[in-house]
Amino acid sequence: MCALFDPPSPRRVTPGEYPVWEQALALLNRDLAVTLPRLEPLQLLALPPYDAGEPENVYVATATGEWHGNPLDPNSQDSPASALASVADAAQETVVELLWQAWPLCPEHDLGMHPREDAEGRLSWWCAGERLRRGPAHVHAAVGALDASGTSIRPRS
Repeated sequence: MCALFDPPSPRRVTPGEYPVWEQALALLNRDLAVTLPRLEPLQLLALPPYDAGEPENVYVATATGEWHGNPLDPNSQDSPASALASVADAAQETVVELLWQAWPLCPEHDLGMHPREDAEGRLSWWCAGERLRRGPAHVHAAVGALDASGTSIRPRS
């Protein structure tokens, strides 16, 4: 008879353990606070590695300890831009899958936005709204700079 596999328990990452990811998550939590104010800030959770000698697996999780998706890429800690892109993708996947709703939403088109590098090299929330009507897609705001007013940073013509 085989014993059931007991999966390892996740642990909350302690402050200062992964500073680049923590800074990136702080930006994401600013966007979360203005767009989904009922949600508590996201957190980093860690699980032991699957293979000996590998780094532990770090996830972006809700305050209740739930997450969805792959762990953060350990190499994304090499630069703040990489860390922000990795954390933004993971945060969005967790929020979208666990709440069953698009996040964040473009206030102009009511469509889910995605993190992409903008023309200035900043990671920004990008919306395909106008493209759906054969117009240009647009950048709504830099990641970490969403506001509750719904004002787009895209210049009007």
